[in-house]
Formats: sequence, C-alpha cells, structure tokens
Amino acid sequence: MSSVAELKGKEQKSWKEYRPIRILRDLMKNKLSAIGLVIIALILIAALFAPLLSSHGPYEQNLSTTKLAVGSEGHILGTDNYGRDLWSRMLHGARLSLLVGLSSVVIGLIGGISLGLLAGYYRKLDAFIMRFVDLLFAFPGILLAMLIIAMLGTSLVNVIIAISIWSIPGCARIVRGSVLSIKKQEYILAMKTVGASDARILLKHILPNCTAPLIVFATMRMATAILSTSALSYLGLGAQPPTAEWGAMIAAGQDFMWEAPHMAIIPGFGIMLTVFAFNVVGDGLRDALDPNMDMNV
Repeated sequence: MSSVAELKGKEQKSWKEYRPIRILRDLMKNKLSAIGLVIIALILIAALFAPLLSSHGPYEQNLSTTKLAVGSEGHILGTDNYGRDLWSRMLHGARLSLLVGLSSVVIGLIGGISLGLLAGYYRKLDAFIMRFVDLLFAFPGILLAMLIIAMLGTSLVNVIIAISIWSIPGCARIVRGSVLSIKKQEYILAMKTVGASDARILLKHILPNCTAPLIVFATMRMATAILSTSALSYLGLGAQPPTAEWGAMIAAGQDFMWEAPHMAIIPGFGIMLTVFAFNVVGDGLRDALDPNMDMNV
C-alpha cells in the first residue's frame, strides 16, 4: 500500500500541473482566445489609466458641443446630448463595469465555494444545501437579480449583491461535484486515517483540486456579470444618471437614435466586445485545463 507521503505527493503534483505558463501557452495556440486576451488586456489598461487617456472629464458638460459625431475635433467618439465626451465616459464606464463584475464574481465564488464544499463533504448537509441551490436555480437569473434589487433598492452596491447571489448556485454545484469525486481518492482517505481535521482536508487538499473548473467558471461569469450590470442599468435598476456606465449610456442614447446613433451604438459595442472577450477566453481556459470539463454557467 502507498504511504501517506507518496499519496500526498501525487495529489500535489496533480493540481500543480495547471501552471500559469503552460496555460498561457495553450491559450495563445487558440486564435480566438489569444484575441480575447488582447482585448481584455486593452480594456484593463484603458480602465486603469482612464484619467490619463482622456482630456475631458466623464461628467464635464459643454452645451455648445452637444451630439457631435464620431471623429469630431477634440472628441474622438463624439459627445452626448449634454456635450459630455463619449471617449472619456466609455473609459470610465469600463472601469465601473469591471469593478462591479469582479466584485460580484468574487462574492459569488466565496458563497458558492463554501456551500459546495459543505454539501459535497458532509452528506447530512448535502440535501438541505442543494435544495436551497435548486430554489435559486428555479428563478431565471435576471429576474432573480431584479427581485433582489426591488427589495434592496436601486444602486450599484445592490447590483453587486444581486449578481453575486445569482452566481452562487452555479459555483456551488460545480464545487460539490468536484468534492464528491475528490473525497473518494486514496490520499483523502489516507489523510483521514492519520487524523487530519476536516478543515485541513477541505482547504488544503480538496479545494486546490477544484481550481481548474473554478477558473473557467469565474472567467465566464465575468462576462455574464458585466452584461447583467449593463442590462440592469439600462432598465434603471443599476447605475443612475449621470453615472458613466455602459448600460445607462445606451438607455440615455436610445432617444437620439436617428440624430445621434453613436450615443447608443458605441457603449453597446463596448459591452459586446468585452463579453465576447471573456467568453472566448473562458472557452480557451476550459480546453487548456480539461477538454472534457462540463461547465454549466
């Protein structure tokens, strides 16, 4: 029979196979994933250095330059109906969308991982936790988010809470499935034999082996979170005027589609490009980490 040390060594080697350099190399072999990575990198740079890349403030109004077309002098993407520079508002909107998306995904991962670990490891908790997860799954995602915001009120903080709650059931189901498989491995049984605590087994030996599906889930969920944030803001449940947020910008620009279509088309294109980038990178990560991985996000 293999010793505990040998089994532990095999376990550590198995999850450390997902080295960042190897994953990046595999991603770059996929043309779509490579394009997605470049787009995400450019969006991150634009969001981080938004004040340096724009000569106008996102809320700076000039009523003498309203609804200028794309390519106008001093306004590369034109202006809106209040004379605000669309390039500046797009850059600051990218910062807001990424911040809300990342925050909601992180919170959703914390909740989903916690529930998934408990449900998969403890049989007595499994039925109760998974019925709660199934209850959340019973609501269409956007309707669940709208219901939560209707109860909490309209604000970006409540949008983050709503989207994070929406993210929990998918994450919990993925983690639970991984735990059910991993806890039957020999090294886990060996750790129990030598008296390792449940917390140590869960956090040090089981959770690291759930890394691959969680990375893919988080990447794809970023796309969903950004799209949902824009949708909720478009409906008036998220960012409120004059906040520079892509969904709110589309809502403001739809009234001027015939005279200034760029007001709605440009932020819409920004949403489409960002969601596309995160989705193709997520697909590439799934193939790089495990081509047979079954992701339902």
